[in-house]
Amino acid sequence: MKKVFFIAGIAVFTLSSCSKEWTCKCTQTGSSGTVIGSTSTTITGTKNKAKTSCDEGDTANLIDTFDCEIQ
Repeated sequence: MKKVFFIAGIAVFTLSSCSKEWTCKCTQTGSSGTVIGSTSTTITGTKNKAKTSCDEGDTANLIDTFDCEIQ
């Protein structure tokens, strides 16, 4: 019985770090603070890699700001 729990524990640990699909939502905000629009894309990978990839979409200039967050 201990072997079954041990193998199940290893399986759960292994599967928890697998690649998953994450949604990256980017919101465009104008200089006055009003939301202009938003887009969503799907990123496949671990949560940390998806967050890093999503955060690369964060930009700002004099006209508007793009803020991207993992959902």
